[in-house]
Amino acid sequence: MNDARTSRLRPAGETCGSAQRTPQRLDLPTMSFDLGHEQEQLRLEESYRAGDRNARTLVKEAGLRVVLTVMRSGARLEEHKTSGPISIQTLTGHLRLRTLEETVELPVGHIVMLLGDVAHDVEAVEESAFLLTIASG
Repeated sequence: MNDARTSRLRPAGETCGSAQRTPQRLDLPTMSFDLGHEQEQLRLEESYRAGDRNARTLVKEAGLRVVLTVMRSGARLEEHKTSGPISIQTLTGHLRLRTLEETVELPVGHIVMLLGDVAHDVEAVEESAFLLTIASG
């Protein structure tokens, strides 16, 4: 795969990297993460220091994606939806998820699952980190 930014060939399953991150493999047979360390790294990056959130895809496989996201208090992911089911698990802080039908509070240790095509938004009630798991067919 050709990465237009760096004009180098990139193997399938590898991110292109950036000024903030080195290229990473996302499709190894076994992957392990120190989520505390990953959160710290996300908070140190310019995207977070200059903005209200930052995220890193940890796993990207056929049918499965796992994304770690950190958000400042008051930050929002505006209404959106995915085609497949998702889960959101709060690692630190407190999140609030809204759908057209309900509001779900997600303090530390809580998880919510949504079916595909359910419009929702996410707000950080306080500085938070969460794991987003996206499944697809």
